[in-house]
Amino acid sequence: MTETSARTELPRSADIEQAAARIAAHVRETPLLRPGGGLGGAADVVLKLECLQHTGSFKPRGAFNRVLAEAQLPAAGLIAASGGNHGVAVAHVARTLGVAAEIFVPEIAAPAKLARLRDYGATLRIGGRDFAEALQACERRRRENGALGVHAYDEFAVVAGQGTLAREFEAQSGGLDSVLIAVGGGGLVGGALAWFGRRVQVVAVEPRRSCALHAALAAGAPVAGEVGGIAADSLGARQAGEIAFALARESLHASVLVEDEDIIAAQQLLWSQLRIVAEPGGATALAALLSGAYRPRPGERVGIVVCGANTDPGTVAGC
Repeated sequence: MTETSARTELPRSADIEQAAARIAAHVRETPLLRPGGGLGGAADVVLKLECLQHTGSFKPRGAFNRVLAEAQLPAAGLIAASGGNHGVAVAHVARTLGVAAEIFVPEIAAPAKLARLRDYGATLRIGGRDFAEALQACERRRRENGALGVHAYDEFAVVAGQGTLAREFEAQSGGLDSVLIAVGGGGLVGGALAWFGRRVQVVAVEPRRSCALHAALAAGAPVAGEVGGIAADSLGARQAGEIAFALARESLHASVLVEDEDIIAAQQLLWSQLRIVAEPGGATALAALLSGAYRPRPGERVGIVVCGANTDPGTVAGC
């Protein structure tokens, strides 16, 4: 056990089982797609289309689990900071449960995500240049009004909820050798690690200009880093979460980086060959396979999570 995991409560498979039961009525079982056509060379590639989840990303899994785990919600409702997808998920949870939601987003949030937030009826606040500044503004407001904070990635129930994706993926696929997951703050990869442990090789994929987990693993602790690049609105955490870092130290198989042009190429392939619209962050895991940042063994069954679709569809074909 690492020093970090010794002082940080980590979700495990039993917590993910509980989360799956808790949120079952509120999330979709998203489909798998085996694209064929030699996409992974001699590997057997299967895509998990979590871009078809409610709100267009995996985020409702963690948000619902966090909120439904509470015995009673405060009168002020829910509050969250987000680059966009998490905020949309929290707004969706609030609307489903009939409570208010206040969402703080950074200036870099994509217009498509801001429009979705407004559509869901959330109170929208612009809270700074990046996610870290939006989170600071959100925390100040939470202390004022007593709303239930729903952290985007570094909260036990949120990570356990995201782990239900890995549980579902494994059951649907009949088993995986490896799974590639895009990483921002680490909620999704943390949930996958909590579920798979070392049974499946979990590979963290990050853009070179927003690589909080990669930097944390190199430094031996979460550290503040750069936030930039094409996927910064969804993967632009300045610092990796403590939970994800601790789980990564225990079980992560590999951490790889991709360039913006690799992400764009993955978006274009998803659209041109499969007619799937993915935002940059949603295409980042696939970019590792296409670019060679991750090279599977012949016959390896490789799972890839397409984790988000919240972008202007008109921008995808030409990127």
